[in-house]
Amino acid sequence: MAMYSSLRNAFACLSLFVLVFALSVTGRPATFLEDFKITWSDSHIKQIDRGRAIQLILDRNSGCGFASKRQYLFGRVSMKIKLIPGDSAGTVTAFYMNSNTDTIRDELDFEFLGNRTGQPYTVQTNIYSRGKGNREQRVNLWFDPAADFHTYTILWNHHHIVFYVDDVPIRVYKNNEAKGIPFPKLQPMGVYSTLWEADNWATRGGLEKIDWSKAPFYAYYKDFDIEGCPVPGPSNCASNPSNWWEGTTYQLLSPLEARKYKWVRMNHMIYDYCTDKSRFPVTPPECVAGF
Repeated sequence: MAMYSSLRNAFACLSLFVLVFALSVTGRPATFLEDFKITWSDSHIKQIDRGRAIQLILDRNSGCGFASKRQYLFGRVSMKIKLIPGDSAGTVTAFYMNSNTDTIRDELDFEFLGNRTGQPYTVQTNIYSRGKGNREQRVNLWFDPAADFHTYTILWNHHHIVFYVDDVPIRVYKNNEAKGIPFPKLQPMGVYSTLWEADNWATRGGLEKIDWSKAPFYAYYKDFDIEGCPVPGPSNCASNPSNWWEGTTYQLLSPLEARKYKWVRMNHMIYDYCTDKSRFPVTPPECVAGF
């Protein structure tokens, strides 16, 4: 009887631990509406496969957008996206995190810039910390992102922020606070996505305009995955070193990831604000500190 009571108590403790962990770290919604809400033009977002995937629509009348129902402080966010096929010049499909705090906002951006048929898609990343952005980098994707779904991921922990395309890191922003460089760590951020017209800048600096005869334009999303500390939520979650995204494996790129990162920067990067002397005669401090 004593052994049975001990086992029962142990099982109860384990169940409580699992419940607390589940409440502290969220992840992997089964459907779109479980973790997200439509924020702009609900007539232009269609649910597919009972909400496991969605279609975003851009036409002359409107673009569209959605956002997470909650904000998160550190973690990993990923989605599988199939971008607009064919002539997508002048369109922007964006996937980003934002603190929604105006002049002091933190923001982590993926922006997919459309192009003419046969020309490569460009992905622009940007990072805002305490209201300061202008940290754009652009990479030409080395595959057709409209032919199939690909996974786009933002990893955000106390050590760095990493943008991934599938399993390839295309950008790393290290925490260099010790050198006086701001790093997003205090403000929780929501997860957002939009499809919109930006033909005043998106393609070749605005030289290529949207061909509305090709409209409507469609982008597709599925496999929404948010794993992070929800806010509001347990106050000690974000500072917990036991969160998997804070583990040793995720504090630096692995040797294989580092090789892939170097390959992208050498072969597919087409713009880096760090080397743009016309905008920044004095190299930004985070560029000197290293990525």
